[in-house]
Amino acid sequence: MRPNIDIDWAIHGRIKDYAEANDLNLSEAYAKVLEAGLEALETQDQQ
Repeated sequence: MRPNIDIDWAIHGRIKDYAEANDLNLSEAYAKVLEAGLEALETQDQQ
């Protein structure tokens, strides 16, 4: 189940731009951005 959250329009716009630049649909772009962010946070926690 996906959470129902408010996302700032500026962030949404950046993800939309990312999706267009990388030939992704919006759902794919959100998934990639979230995965990359989680990996970055996990890497910071290990240091």
